[in-house]
Amino acid sequence: MKIKIPESVSESFDLEFREDSPFDVVGFGLNSIDHFYVVTEYPDRAGKAEIVQFEQLPGGQVATALTFLARMGLCARYIGKVGDDETGRASLKSLNAESLDTSSVLIEKGIRNSFSVIIIDQKSGERTVLYQRDKGLDFRNSELNEEIICSGKVLHLDGYDRASIEAARFCQRNGIAVCADLDTVVPNCDALLECVDFLIVSSNFPSEFTGITNRDDAFLKLRNSYDGFLAMTLGNRGCQAWMGGQCIHFPAQLINAVDTTGSGDIFHGAFIFGLLENWSIGKIMAFSNAAAGLSCLHLGARSGIRPLSEILNYIDSNNR
Repeated sequence: MKIKIPESVSESFDLEFREDSPFDVVGFGLNSIDHFYVVTEYPDRAGKAEIVQFEQLPGGQVATALTFLARMGLCARYIGKVGDDETGRASLKSLNAESLDTSSVLIEKGIRNSFSVIIIDQKSGERTVLYQRDKGLDFRNSELNEEIICSGKVLHLDGYDRASIEAARFCQRNGIAVCADLDTVVPNCDALLECVDFLIVSSNFPSEFTGITNRDDAFLKLRNSYDGFLAMTLGNRGCQAWMGGQCIHFPAQLINAVDTTGSGDIFHGAFIFGLLENWSIGKIMAFSNAAAGLSCLHLGARSGIRPLSEILNYIDSNNR
């Protein structure tokens, strides 16, 4: 899909979406159950810290972004695999509770579902993530259905499933916009980027992808090798994006974070919401920063998803 990248923050992408799409968004990627351990402060190596709170909550990059979109009132379909263990059943149950279409979720026999252990520093809200995802949760190309993958106006990927490239190619040839949330370099990353229209990466991705230590230089190098819309999230500093040959910074409001888990996933969901609403890029980024920031006031990837009206009111109150 050929997209027009805005030259200024007041312009929109002016995308044309298929009117006959049964879903607003299709997501193909991670789901997870996250095990949260809040500690008084993160210990030094070989040290010890007291656990002051423990929670088990649903997460996963694409699953959380779709949950955000469903709570905003959009019609969303999640495609992925769950294991046939207790964690997999809990993950699928959490998705069904969000009014997401899960009819295309496959249950992989004999495979443990994706899960994470997340250690949160109570003082800063920053987290350290340990995760496990069995490769048996990858889709085989024979398990992909082009009609199902292309049943939305937008496809959202995180690249962890090896079939992501094939899914993106389905949409590419059907004129469907593809968004990607890449927080690390995935296998065959170059091939995946060729099929992505909207690429929003984490702050560590450009250096990891290009091998250039300086983040700004790495982000420029990535820009020179990628043709679509490119942005990078910067945590409490907001985000930056390439527009009109310039790298534009979109600041975020300062938040006393409880937990930053899922904030990037929510940023992506909010970005897609703005695309579908045909907002200006300035409004999209303000909305995405606000939604992500507000989510950090709560523990867990999805617990901090705020209602649409609350996010918009927050933006208005900070722009007075």
